[in-house]
Amino acid sequence: MDIKTRINYLGNNLNSIPIHDKIPELDIAIEAAMEAGNVILEIYGEIYETSTKSDDSPITEADLKSNEVIKKILSKTGHSILSEEDKDDQSRLSKEIIWIVDPLDGTSDFIDKTGEFTVMIALVKNQKPILGVIGWPTEKTIFAAQKGGGAFRYSHGKWERIRVTNVTELAECRVVGSRHHLSDAEKMFIKKLGIKNFTSIGSSLKVGKISSGEAEAYITTTNKMKEWDSAASYCIVSEAGGKMTDMYGNDILYNNKIVNHKNGILVTNGLIHEKIINKFKKLD
Repeated sequence: MDIKTRINYLGNNLNSIPIHDKIPELDIAIEAAMEAGNVILEIYGEIYETSTKSDDSPITEADLKSNEVIKKILSKTGHSILSEEDKDDQSRLSKEIIWIVDPLDGTSDFIDKTGEFTVMIALVKNQKPILGVIGWPTEKTIFAAQKGGGAFRYSHGKWERIRVTNVTELAECRVVGSRHHLSDAEKMFIKKLGIKNFTSIGSSLKVGKISSGEAEAYITTTNKMKEWDSAASYCIVSEAGGKMTDMYGNDILYNNKIVNHKNGILVTNGLIHEKIINKFKKLD
């Protein structure tokens, strides 16, 4: 695929997502995810510099340029923006509505050229995501949802509604987890659940798989996950019929002073959610 094809990867039907009563921000978020994906793909095949942030996580030119593009497009809405790649001045805490953005989720996968990296954009109102958009540039795919409007995936030039599976038995579940950050404790817990089907996948694509009915659960017990790692996913999986909470079953709120998810994250098709939580609580 040449660079021109990659840059124009989403076609002309992107604003035709079949959601009634779309809020204006939905098309704006989709546009931002698309344009950011274009910029990321331009850099993907080039030689670029990589550096390390204060938390030892990698950052590249693609992270920063994607952030610039997204902010430029989202800024026309007038909403504050909480982005992984910007200093948080916390003026957002007094706002009812804010954007939460990860300009390049899966930077390690970008560097390793696995293709499994995404752009994540969420609109949060009164601490709950009301809109979520995830762009997957290398596969010409967009996941998008609006609260009350359902979840959709754009691929092969068209939008299709997506839903979670109706699997209820843990032994039958397909679990997805981090390629770069899966801990020994998480591996042991997944084994304890009797899960035999486990796949390592980069970035927010783990939740994309669950929302699309291609997996049933994602488990992470780390306290390193932050609001921009989950906000877009929260809306999408919820509208697809699934569920996202912390590992103790508590709902997740956004636009907090401390942006870390201190009790990890559990994402499922909803039907197996309580079974996993109950088993996790027994570990304490």
